Amino acid sequence: MNKYQAVAISLMTVFACARVPEAVFEDVPFSVLPCPVSVQTGSGYFEITGAPIYIDKAFDPSCRAVAEGFAGRLKQVSSMRNKVVPEPAGLSFIYQEMDAESYCLDVTEEGATILAGDRNGILYAVQTISQMLPSSFFSDTTSHTRYRLQSVSIKDSPHFKYRGLLIDSGRHFFPASEIKRCIDIMSVYKLNRLHWHLSEDQGWRIEIKSRSRLTQVGSVRRESQVGHWRDSLDHVQYGGFYSQEEVRDIVKYASDRGITVIPEIDLPGHMMSALAAYPELGCTGGPYEVATTWGVKKDVLCAGNEETFRFLEDVLTEVLELFPSEYINIGGDECPKARWEECPRCQAKIKELGLKDTDSHAAEQYLQSYVTNRIQAWLAERGRKIIGWEEIMQGELAPGATIMSWLGSAAGIKAAEKGFDAIMSPGEFMYIDRYQSEEWDAEPVSIGGFLPVEKLWSYNPYEGVTEEAKNHITGVQANLWTEFICTSDYLEYMLLPRLAGLSEVQWKAPEEKDYGRFRAALDHSRDIFEAMGYVYCKAPWGIVGMPSEERPARSPEELEEYLKTRPAPWAVSKEEGRKLFIVR
Repeated sequence: MNKYQAVAISLMTVFACARVPEAVFEDVPFSVLPCPVSVQTGSGYFEITGAPIYIDKAFDPSCRAVAEGFAGRLKQVSSMRNKVVPEPAGLSFIYQEMDAESYCLDVTEEGATILAGDRNGILYAVQTISQMLPSSFFSDTTSHTRYRLQSVSIKDSPHFKYRGLLIDSGRHFFPASEIKRCIDIMSVYKLNRLHWHLSEDQGWRIEIKSRSRLTQVGSVRRESQVGHWRDSLDHVQYGGFYSQEEVRDIVKYASDRGITVIPEIDLPGHMMSALAAYPELGCTGGPYEVATTWGVKKDVLCAGNEETFRFLEDVLTEVLELFPSEYINIGGDECPKARWEECPRCQAKIKELGLKDTDSHAAEQYLQSYVTNRIQAWLAERGRKIIGWEEIMQGELAPGATIMSWLGSAAGIKAAEKGFDAIMSPGEFMYIDRYQSEEWDAEPVSIGGFLPVEKLWSYNPYEGVTEEAKNHITGVQANLWTEFICTSDYLEYMLLPRLAGLSEVQWKAPEEKDYGRFRAALDHSRDIFEAMGYVYCKAPWGIVGMPSEERPARSPEELEEYLKTRPAPWAVSKEEGRKLFIVR
């Protein structure tokens, strides 16, 4: 043996005897939102990075795609491949018949097993696993981090089948990329309905090829109201709309994440943008313009004009081609009847239909029921159903409609008692265009009111509902109206962290919620927002204001003094309002 061979053998012996450093894991407390129905945690761990993955052949391709997508995500963030294997091992996705959107997750030191019967069940199991990991898992940066799961046994299913969020693109237009970001964070919290508000007095936002003037004329307004004063206008032209290609892309993007997109084409009110494009559809014939100020407008579609229905059928025909959802939202809210009361064609239609005033409703309200029921029947012939705001109950509503209760809970309760399905969306708890902090001088201008995440979380959709009617309360929805929300940053700021609180209202039975547990878990959600690059309100963590203006919140004593002198948001001066308003 020469000296070089001796050195080599010595080095090999040293390396063989050297102790391999143990992996360092960043563990987080169990902080999943919404909290699963049943959770039992253990003390052991299973390393998920690099583990083999088994996907039951009984799953259809869409289910397999979710599981394979999760494996791809693990590789992206850790740079370690999770090989798909033919037999159960490591992380196993097993098919088992169970209720829709339900899943079971068992993690031991030997491996992790997911049981589910449909794609959303798998998706929600994956989202639960994701939230059990450090927030770096949600980052787009490859961290080369090794991840492990705490031992746990979970049985989980949603309490409400409709778990919705409304995004209003009518008042302010948000690019398709931002709508996708909203979908991404909805998916994290297991929401399954995006109610997309696409037509409004202030702008028509969806391409309709057979009625091209809707976007040529109706998508652009001359200027916009700034703040709460209708005489404060910015003198800047504003517009935007989604092409049909963009809509199809967004609908598929949402579907891949377990979310159905429900479009809203509001009728017969909130139609100034359509009237500007097609003035012959109004009672007076115009001229009309796309509204430049917020609020309810008295010009609406003429219910006595058959061309109105041809127009609506043209629009809805293309909407149905773009959106495969079972439901179409037809609005029906805030439709003044002043024009109909003076319109010869509307009055002739009232006479033709034999509509008369009653103790509960005027003839013109029954005329709106005629419009609603006619569109409902047309959609039913094409296999679709309607959702409408609670005003569609005024008059005579045909069976099969779903009511969205927004002025309070009373309409939803009444609808459920009458046998209609209802979605609870009362403004007091579910209108997330309201301030998240009482320090309005630090917040961007909002419509008013105070709705912190803890108040939203506290909402009980069953309050006042009889046992017999509870089966008709099919869901809960929060609404993000955008009169004062004109940038993507502001949209996200108003959405988060309230979306996390919303998820518990939608997923959990009211008696199963625990605020202490929720608040502790919210800290992990904050880290997820940071990792995903979202703008969010930090009021729950003692900071107020948008990122560029944020500052520490007042002390309780300072806040008490401030609240004594704080004016209503519409009472501050116009100049102050302009300073508070985020200029686009």
